[in-house]
Amino acid sequence: MSSEMTTTSVLNTTFVRPDGFYIRGFYALQHSNYYFIFLGVLYVATLLANFFIMSIIWFEQSLHTPKYFGVFSLALVDVSYSTALIPKALHMFLFGNRVVEYNACLTQMFFVHYFSGMESYTLMVLAYDRLIAICFPLRCKTINSNIRMMLVIIVSWAIPFIVVASMVGLVTRLSYCKSTIVNSYFCDHGPIFIITCSDYSKNWFMAAFFTVFLFFLPLALIMLSYVAILSALLKIPNTDGRRKAFKTCTTHLALVAIFYVPLLVTYIVVWVNMSIDTDTRVLNTSLSATIPPLLNPIIYTLKTDQIIGQIKKYIRNRKIAFST
Repeated sequence: MSSEMTTTSVLNTTFVRPDGFYIRGFYALQHSNYYFIFLGVLYVATLLANFFIMSIIWFEQSLHTPKYFGVFSLALVDVSYSTALIPKALHMFLFGNRVVEYNACLTQMFFVHYFSGMESYTLMVLAYDRLIAICFPLRCKTINSNIRMMLVIIVSWAIPFIVVASMVGLVTRLSYCKSTIVNSYFCDHGPIFIITCSDYSKNWFMAAFFTVFLFFLPLALIMLSYVAILSALLKIPNTDGRRKAFKTCTTHLALVAIFYVPLLVTYIVVWVNMSIDTDTRVLNTSLSATIPPLLNPIIYTLKTDQIIGQIKKYIRNRKIAFST
């Protein structure tokens, strides 16, 4: 990419800040435009599905409970995550505007990684809700009231904000005197700091800290919560009671698997230094970032009796309205 550089001399050291970055996207995939059209369709479906489940929770008073506050938060994060990622990708790869201005690039970097971290922490919050509900069934309403759940959700939003803001802030200290071509489909943190001319050891540390603190730590806590949940379930003498209690967890477990398995595969491949071509990595990371926000509301809708009940109630009311 040929672009002008902003050069400043500070303490005999040349600091070069590019005007922007060139987002390469797929390297050799034929007809990649069709793939991004597919992502656009996924985005529209994601918006419809998540706004649908949010509207049900918002308007139905009986769903104003800690569990559904968490579900509403997850839907809000899903919409935000997809919006930070897909529209910009469509703008770049369908309309040929692959050069992203420096500040705009860092802005996208922040929001994509922030909402990704929020997704992970929101799944942990939902695990916390299941832990309280099953391990402390008689005291769950006092331990995890609506106000306390809202505070937990706010904290789960604040922690990723601090981590990601620190991580992106360190990028502003990097100098780019050679390439400004980013081997990704968005302003990705790793592919951007790795092409710098500066020492990026601090950025590498923050990338590892981001991964461990915002993904592996929540996953570990989720797994520990289910160890406690299984222990509590085994103490229930009635088999039918155990089955019904565990059924309330299956939806959350499905969401955890959908979100974390692709991430684990990606990070393990990177950490063991396995060779993976750019197109495969872009395909894997883009699908793992766009499919969970679509599936989350669908799974919650299909596997949650209360939400299904509200949908049936709405359909009945509409039929009565049309018949009168």
